[in-house]
Amino acid sequence: MTSRKPDEPLARNSRLRLVRPRALATARRAVTTRRTRPAPRPPEGTPPRAELARQARHVLADAVRIARWAAVERSATAAPGSGPGAVPAQERAAAALNLTPGQIRAGWDRARLAGLVELHGDTARPGWRLHAWDRDDSAVLRGWVALFDAWSLVHPAAEGVEPSAVAEVVEALPQVLSLLQLSQGPVLVPTLLDLLGQRVEELREERCEVPGAEQAPEATEAAGTTDAPAALPGTDGLPALLDWALEGLAAVGALTLDPGAEGRHATLTPLGNWAVWVKLEQICVAAQSPAGNIEQSAEDMLRGCARLTPGPARAEYRAWLAARTLSSAVTELLTVARGEDALLRGLAFEALRVVGAPAEAEVRATVAEPSLRPYALLWLAEYEGADPDDAQEVLTREESTWLWVDTAAAVADHGESELLVRHLDSAVQGTVPALLDEIRAVGHPRTVQVLVALAAAHPDPALAKAVRRAAFQVHTGGA
Repeated sequence: MTSRKPDEPLARNSRLRLVRPRALATARRAVTTRRTRPAPRPPEGTPPRAELARQARHVLADAVRIARWAAVERSATAAPGSGPGAVPAQERAAAALNLTPGQIRAGWDRARLAGLVELHGDTARPGWRLHAWDRDDSAVLRGWVALFDAWSLVHPAAEGVEPSAVAEVVEALPQVLSLLQLSQGPVLVPTLLDLLGQRVEELREERCEVPGAEQAPEATEAAGTTDAPAALPGTDGLPALLDWALEGLAAVGALTLDPGAEGRHATLTPLGNWAVWVKLEQICVAAQSPAGNIEQSAEDMLRGCARLTPGPARAEYRAWLAARTLSSAVTELLTVARGEDALLRGLAFEALRVVGAPAEAEVRATVAEPSLRPYALLWLAEYEGADPDDAQEVLTREESTWLWVDTAAAVADHGESELLVRHLDSAVQGTVPALLDEIRAVGHPRTVQVLVALAAAHPDPALAKAVRRAAFQVHTGGA
């Protein structure tokens, strides 16, 4: 790995450079060509998936209630989060659900981070996970894992704490969680603190050539120390930061904190133990593809084809289309494409490619719909003879960025962590800072969840830190 010089700007850090852009069409197809392999068995004693999902539903019970209230009240002038008009919405939600305004705000944040709701302007819309909440355990577990990944947003650090110190603890915490998972029982907080301190020191040694946190090269030069890195913050504040991290993980149901005869100790919950195992194994929850989809609805048919390679998937699309009138089939596919699941949106347009000319008029009409416009433009370009790898040239920069986020949402919901990391290759921007700036500008409703998932998956600590900061800024409405 190439290290950067002390006076080299972050945007030029080779570790943060994106590799040569890959065609967007290729990235889109990558979602449907995920490699298949037998899923490793969870550790002995892990509850069945149905029980884990029940526990996840319990953790997110208030968030689901608030999301369903917001879905009914979507005509309200504001959602019960933050910003103008939020307080009246909080008060209405509190009265309707018998919760305090503080509980409403906290539950609303959880609902957004878990993908239960999406904001479109001042209107709240139910996310696809909310629709599947009562019937799909995988959707529930993925929603909880998204919340688990975003624990530092659910439970922000106290004001006045140095952002660089917070970032170090977030970056070092997987080591702490690994110890908890391997211990299979309670671990004393002082033991966790020792491990956290060691990991923070290791991270600092790895970056010893980089100037101190948030210190610009100009500031270093003005201080007359251009040849020596600035001193990094000490570890005196680590006990408080560890308490903050453990309380944040407890707030999302990943662990419990209990007093004991020998001192306070932390224990992973079954959900937390399972989630850490999933992260360590770098696997995703795999949905089994049903055999035969001809009698299924468009949504179920597309879900059944999600793990098929393009050839077999096209055969399934043709069989499904043959059993229906083309006009009704096209209408049904576009209805699915207008839903909240980005994977199904992409697959619906793949199925429409099989339809061909009979779908042209209805696809052309969707160009006016922001969420479908990039897909429709690519479909029309390919229909008119453009090579799939060149079709993305019909998209504006903003449309390409919106499609990148939408595809990343599909990968985050249904793909593997390493596939999400590889999805960076398909961005049209040349650097991560440029990509983050443009992602914030396009205002995709899944921006926060995508950035949190990317930060959790990426192995480069510096890149993960930059992406995590961007997720926090979008979540809080910052620049």
